[in-house]
Amino acid sequence: MTWTLPAPNVFWALGVIFLLLFVTTFLIYAVAFKNPDKNYTELKLRIKSWWVIVVLFAIALTLSRTSALVFFAFLSFLALKEYLSLIPTRRADRRVLFWAYLAVIIQYYWIAINWYVMFLIFVPVYMFLFLPMRMVILGETQGFLKAIGALHWGMMLTVFSLGHIAYLLMLPFSGNPVAGGAGLLLYLVFLTEINDIAQYIWGKSCGRHKVLPQVSPNKTWEGLLGGILTTTLMAVLLAPWLTPFQPLHALAIGLLISWAGFIGDVTISALKRDLGVKDSGNLIPGHGGILDRIDSLTYTAPLFFHFTVYFYFQGVLT
Repeated sequence: MTWTLPAPNVFWALGVIFLLLFVTTFLIYAVAFKNPDKNYTELKLRIKSWWVIVVLFAIALTLSRTSALVFFAFLSFLALKEYLSLIPTRRADRRVLFWAYLAVIIQYYWIAINWYVMFLIFVPVYMFLFLPMRMVILGETQGFLKAIGALHWGMMLTVFSLGHIAYLLMLPFSGNPVAGGAGLLLYLVFLTEINDIAQYIWGKSCGRHKVLPQVSPNKTWEGLLGGILTTTLMAVLLAPWLTPFQPLHALAIGLLISWAGFIGDVTISALKRDLGVKDSGNLIPGHGGILDRIDSLTYTAPLFFHFTVYFYFQGVLT
C-alpha cells in the first residue's frame, strides 16, 4: 500500500481547525475566569475532549494510510461495541457477536486492499445471510427476529456506513487533484461537525418551533434551517480548497450533509429514547459515547461517498 503525505491544502485546513479550537478554548476559559459564580465544567470537559478528538484525527490522517485505516476500524469497533452494550441481547447470541466483531476487521481489510465491490456487498449481503444462519444453528427461536434485526441494523450503522469514511482515502488522487482522498475526508467530517454545532447554536439562539418533540425535544426548525444555511455556505466556500466539486455540486453536498446529518442525529436519539438512556456511553467526558459523536456521520458518510464517486470517480473503482 503506497502512501504519500496529504496535499498542502489538507495541512492548511487542519491548521485552521486547530486555530479555531485554540481561539474557542481561550474564549471559554476567559469567560469562566470573569464569571467565577457560574459553572462551566461541562463546557470545559467538552473542549478538552475536542482537543483529544482533533489531535487523534489529525495524527491518523497525516501519519500514514495504514494508521488512518486502523483508526477508523477501531472507531467502528468501539461504536459497534457500544451499540451492542445498549441493545438487549439473548444469552444464546453471545457466540454470534464474535462474528459481528470479526466482520469489522474483514470489512476494513477490503478497504485496505481497495476491493471496492467486496466492500459494498460484504456486510449487506454476506453478513446479512451468515449471521441468521449462525443464530439458527444455535437452535434458539424465541426472540429471533428482534435479535437478528437489531444486530443487522447495528452492523450497517457502525461498520458499513462508517467504512465509507475510510474508503475516501483509497480514492485515486486523479479524481481530486486539489487535495486527494484526505481532502474529501476532511471536508466531509468538518461539514458534518459544523452542521451539528451550527444547528445547536441557531437552536439555542432563536429556536422556538420543535421539529420532532417526541424524538428530540431540543431540535427546532430554526436550528435546522440555520444549520442548513451555515453548512451549505461552508460547503461552497471550502469546496475549491479540498474537493473537485463544481459550485452546483458543492451546493448540493451542503444541502445533503445538513439534512442527512440531522436525520442521523435524530435516528440515534430515537434509539436512545427507546432504550431509556440519555447518552450512548461515557467514553468521552462531556460528550457521552462514541455513537453520540458519530451519529450524524452514519448518514452523511455513505451519501457523500456515493455522490462523490458517481460524479468524479465513476469507472475507476472495481
